[in-house]
Amino acid sequence: MDPAATAFWLPLLEIIWIDILLSGDNAVVIALACRSLPEGQRALGVILGSGAAVALRVAFTVLVVELLGLPFVKIAGGVLLLWIGVRLAGAEERQKEIRSASTLSSAIRIIVVADAVMSLDNMMAVAAAAKGSKLLILLGLALSIPILVFGSTLVLALLNRFPVLVWAGAVLLGWIAGDLIGTDPDLAAWLRVRWPGFNTWDGPAGAVFVAVIAWLRRRHKAPIQQA
Repeated sequence: MDPAATAFWLPLLEIIWIDILLSGDNAVVIALACRSLPEGQRALGVILGSGAAVALRVAFTVLVVELLGLPFVKIAGGVLLLWIGVRLAGAEERQKEIRSASTLSSAIRIIVVADAVMSLDNMMAVAAAAKGSKLLILLGLALSIPILVFGSTLVLALLNRFPVLVWAGAVLLGWIAGDLIGTDPDLAAWLRVRWPGFNTWDGPAGAVFVAVIAWLRRRHKAPIQQA
């Protein structure tokens, strides 16, 4: 495959996969917020609430991309992604206390606020995978949102049925995190002198780190849960 095409399609597929893994519960939030609306307003609430949430998420993700250009921010972002990957593999669910709305405007407000709070990890991961491309961010979100809104039940069933998919996503986040840390200009300049080939193992090192730490945490929790 043409290298230019690979450089475009591979990050795009990564963004879509990240969105599916990290935003599956957002569709649940939309359903909960709109469940008490009059039947004729539920579809409108889902569409308007989702649209507003997506617009806000795009704006925040673009902002994160700009912030990643600042010194040492990539290192901090990479460390955060490593932790997100470990938590994802550990199947630690975020607590969702979403009340239903009685009016259309309140449903939209609940969806937007909840999505913004719950999607901070998603925004960081997408910004890192996009490697500075705002076009990839827009395309990735545009393609993944219909899957999440209309196919969330199927996606969640697949993830529950095949836990290896979740682990694959967590390892992918580790890979992206390692690559993000390794591309920090100051750190890269320091490493290049000492390990000239560091840029060939920063991604794999991040993936291995997430897999090992997540496995150790799950192994440590197992005896506690059985007790």
